[in-house]
Amino acid sequence: MSLRPPVSDADHSIGPVNAPITLVEYGDFECPYCGRAHPIINEVRRRMGRSLRFVFRHFPLAEIHPHAMRAAEAAESVAVEGKFWEMHDMIFENQDALEDADLLTYAADIGVDAHRVARELEAGVRADKVKSDFRSGVRSGVNGTPTFFIDGERYDGPWDLESLLVALAERARA
Repeated sequence: MSLRPPVSDADHSIGPVNAPITLVEYGDFECPYCGRAHPIINEVRRRMGRSLRFVFRHFPLAEIHPHAMRAAEAAESVAVEGKFWEMHDMIFENQDALEDADLLTYAADIGVDAHRVARELEAGVRADKVKSDFRSGVRSGVNGTPTFFIDGERYDGPWDLESLLVALAERARA
């Protein structure tokens, strides 16, 4: 299955835009598997350096993770101030505390106006971006989290550190 739509400027990415390999994760901030994948992805990024571009798209499984949608919206709210990745990391490192008050504390801790974030959460200002990511996941065949795509093709292998590094290296050689 292929990534639909392809990575664009609308995505949250870290690493060079022209990196030889792009890894996309569809994730849910409340998903325990995504929480386990978080340090693995960080290590993959560290080891691959400038040869990897990493993209995160929201896929909140709200029926089983009641805080996932709000956490994604909070991450989008801080993104307007260039703090998406700080919030992304903060949320994954504190998955057991995702009430609105917690999210606002994280926003303040990373230097964002928590009152603005609270107003945006209350009004659902950033919900459309999260829903757009979710719809793109559905179109791309995502049915659980985390789901990874390497250079636009779904990766269904194991996502432990060594397996991901091997898959990325194989793709780089292809």
